[in-house]
Amino acid sequence: MSKSRAKTIFVCQQCGAENTRWAGRCPSCAAWNSLVETFESSGGATTATGAPRNQPEPLPDIALTSFQRLRVPIEEFNRVLGGGIVPGSLVLIGGDPGIGKSTLLLQVSGLAASFSGKVLYVSGEESAQQIKMRAERLGITTENLYVLAETNLSCAIQAILETRPVLAVVDSIQTVYLDELQSAAGSIGQLRECAMTLMRVAKSTHVPVFLVGHVTKEGAIAGPRVLEHIVDTVLYLEGERFHSYRLLRGVKNRFGSTNEIGVFEMQGDGLQEVDNPSQIFLSEHTGDSLGTAIAVTVEGTRPVLIEVQALTTTTSFGLPRRTANGVDYNRLLMLTAVLTKRVGLGLSNQDIYVNVVGGLKVAEPAIDLSVALAIASSFRDVRIAPDLVAIAEIGLSGELRRTAQIEKRLAEVAKLGFKRCLLPKSMDVAKLSRLHGIETIGAATVSEALEIAWDPDF
Repeated sequence: MSKSRAKTIFVCQQCGAENTRWAGRCPSCAAWNSLVETFESSGGATTATGAPRNQPEPLPDIALTSFQRLRVPIEEFNRVLGGGIVPGSLVLIGGDPGIGKSTLLLQVSGLAASFSGKVLYVSGEESAQQIKMRAERLGITTENLYVLAETNLSCAIQAILETRPVLAVVDSIQTVYLDELQSAAGSIGQLRECAMTLMRVAKSTHVPVFLVGHVTKEGAIAGPRVLEHIVDTVLYLEGERFHSYRLLRGVKNRFGSTNEIGVFEMQGDGLQEVDNPSQIFLSEHTGDSLGTAIAVTVEGTRPVLIEVQALTTTTSFGLPRRTANGVDYNRLLMLTAVLTKRVGLGLSNQDIYVNVVGGLKVAEPAIDLSVALAIASSFRDVRIAPDLVAIAEIGLSGELRRTAQIEKRLAEVAKLGFKRCLLPKSMDVAKLSRLHGIETIGAATVSEALEIAWDPDF
């Protein structure tokens, strides 16, 4: 019998395209210096998962069996996943180095082991002794948590099949490898085959598997995009290095909303969930500062109040700067143009800096009016009323447009003690005021909103 011959190919580390020879630029995605030499066996990779062969069934004969989600005593974690961990799901968690991915998953593993059954934690980056040290710091002492320091994925899969845990964690997917492939761990071929193998194991054994993924300098999960297509759920753990708050954001979820966030605070004993993020983001808001406004954004099903800051200063250069932190840069350019053209603010020679306090990134247009109020407040040196919240999208003509889920936003505004809310005039402000017990004020244009928003006591 002839042996399978290995061939040399060059694989792009960005898009996964295969080429027969090296080039400085990938022909598929145009990325520079991304082609890496890889040895692939012509026979392909075959991995035994012990799963029986599935047979096709007529659609009416398929039984809809209800499944029980695995819930852990971390409600912020359950929220992002859509209500808990789905049996047989494959979840990928990415984030910057040192942001807390391993800490969060070790906490989840310890709680699941304490309340639900055996949990297998496979680490390819740390030894068992290092994981033990972190577990002691986190206060994890359960005997149902099994630790395996292994980079050979076949051995890890064998441990899953023998242990049959309620949850398995692989930290990280870039460090494990399959013997059937001759390429190095972390290469395109290894990532794709390892993820597919773990997906087959999860579906056949109904054991949920969590994968930790490294990220690139641009903040995306390292490896081909096919890795994110294989898994059921993709989560990102975000946060500033010098801040204690962390945001767990869902960007893909086959079993729930894709816009949910969970808020955590990094402490000495691990990540602690934050029940009311609005109070955290507004904890240092005094209402006395110029260039600040309060906005309401909806992340998934949760309304969150945030503080928007703006600073305008005369530029020292010919071309003024526009800097956006937490808001879309192109949206900031549009709002600056509207304030200049429709309101008459002389912003053409002003450097403009806009910041969302707390490190939260907001993409929805419902915060347009708050951003515009903050910029105008800083430019005119006039304070926004401290008891006012602004919710509206701004059009190119300077008109205020209504936003979705307004009642949910107003309920959060009333809960935090704000007295007034500035809304588009096209909405039934009188009815909304009666429902939520706060004064709702309607405005048709940005110019009209600016006259209403100024603090009369300033």
